[in-house]
Amino acid sequence: MNATATLLFVLAPLPYDIAALEPYISEQTLHYHHDKHLAGYVNKLNELIVGTPFEGMTLEQIIGQADGPIFNNAAQVWNHEFYFNQFSPTPTKEPKGELKRAIEDSFGGVEALKEKLTKESLNLFGSGWVWLAADDNGKLHIISTSNAGTPLTEGLHPLLAIDVWEHAYYIDHRNARADGIKSFWEVLDWDIVSNRYNK
Repeated sequence: MNATATLLFVLAPLPYDIAALEPYISEQTLHYHHDKHLAGYVNKLNELIVGTPFEGMTLEQIIGQADGPIFNNAAQVWNHEFYFNQFSPTPTKEPKGELKRAIEDSFGGVEALKEKLTKESLNLFGSGWVWLAADDNGKLHIISTSNAGTPLTEGLHPLLAIDVWEHAYYIDHRNARADGIKSFWEVLDWDIVSNRYNK
């Protein structure tokens, strides 16, 4: 990409102060995870799509049509923006309304769902994501995706995402993925997840 090229995607800012999720997710983790890792995916995606049919497409369009490095970088941009936007320094700790009823119908309750998502996250080998997603009928699904995988390619609507790439938790918890997942639940805002389901 030459110096005069217009970047098609920009790094979306965090919707809270970079230190706002402490002590559960540290400022240092967010600095590296958001400002370095996510920024790297954004920059690489911009570099890869210049002069291709993907230039000018939305992230969702690219994810639906691309493969290889373009898919990987586009999906990681989308996944990370979705991930960071589900947190709050003052989170609502329980789902409500239609989502709560759907969770009770599918999993028996919120604690049972959290246990299943946590177990899935601990059992996912290597790098990837664990998702709660809904189909077009509102039925809930737990799915695991490797590397940059996303429910978008399976026709599902993501509701929450647990990032189990080591860079999501390594600064704060070293190799203790379980501790990183415990911290995740402390800052997940169920109001945001409920609003995603209602859409």
